[in-house]
Amino acid sequence: MKQLITLFFILGAALLLNAQPKIEFKNMEHDFGNIKEDKGMATTNFEFKNTGNQPLIVNNVKASCGCTTPEWTQEPIAPGKTGSIKVSYNPQNRPGQFTKNVSVYSNAQPSVASLTIKGNVEPKELTLEEKYPREMGGLRFKTNYMSFGTVLNNETKTDTLEFINNTDKAIKIATYRTPEHITVSYKPETIESGKVGKMIVKFDASKKNAFGYVSDRVYLNINDQSNNEFSVGISVSINEDFSKMTEAEKAKAPVAVFENTTFDFGTISEGDVIDHNYKLTNTGKTDLIIRNVKASCGCTAVKHEDIVKPGATTELKVQFNSRGKKGRQNKSVTVITNDPNNSTTNLRVMGTVNAKAE
Repeated sequence: MKQLITLFFILGAALLLNAQPKIEFKNMEHDFGNIKEDKGMATTNFEFKNTGNQPLIVNNVKASCGCTTPEWTQEPIAPGKTGSIKVSYNPQNRPGQFTKNVSVYSNAQPSVASLTIKGNVEPKELTLEEKYPREMGGLRFKTNYMSFGTVLNNETKTDTLEFINNTDKAIKIATYRTPEHITVSYKPETIESGKVGKMIVKFDASKKNAFGYVSDRVYLNINDQSNNEFSVGISVSINEDFSKMTEAEKAKAPVAVFENTTFDFGTISEGDVIDHNYKLTNTGKTDLIIRNVKASCGCTAVKHEDIVKPGATTELKVQFNSRGKKGRQNKSVTVITNDPNNSTTNLRVMGTVNAKAE
């Protein structure tokens, strides 16, 4: 009798172990193919069936991206019945190919299933205003800012900026104020109605005599009208060219060694002023020249010597003024020298500024 009871117990336990819901999808991946960026949400349904012997509950469905929105059957799904998960993808401002995952959490085993959607978003056709968003005197420019990236201090670099005449009359364009190291020309100088022109900008770093990040502005004359609002910003990062140095010159070159590059002032009150000295030693054999020192914020001031003799140590005196600052602060000071192996060093000043007590 005991053996029979034991047998019934084992059989019952086995039945309980086998009593569970099972989620089975018809397809676990959907390819939208090509979809239009400006045609709204792309949607598909993933249908599934409970092939188990207990009610199936989909607890949650999470997408890997905010651009993907899932909706799903909320009520329990009886054995043999079906449900669905609706997945919508928003292609707006997302041209190009995409692959997104959707995780389905349920009381089935395994408890997580992964669905995939993919496709290619064809970019919408831009309006004239979207292609050329910057308007100046009847001309529309693709941008009013040009970045030349990195340029060596003895290098000349050229770039172009496209614009279009959006009026029904011809427009003349010229430049009335430019820095000496920048040359600007136009093709053509008179742009007919509806036609495209090019602003050709040449940056001569050898005439700038500067190092590190540099920004300038070019002012335009449009139809004989000189207006300070008609301007294009230009930026560049100028690096020193060490490529022509001989091995002998490199062996005698200056070497910039900072004792530390990070200073954490801890926690201070708004309005407090913090001073810190960064020690810089020239362990090389010739003069170390500090080409440029630039702070990331007007709240950070730096005092320094321009030349450090071989074997000598100097201090860069950095002052952080917390007036108007609150919360976590992270400021940087970029130091550029003539050390051919380490010409740029970033010093960091960080800490927390608490608001003044009322």
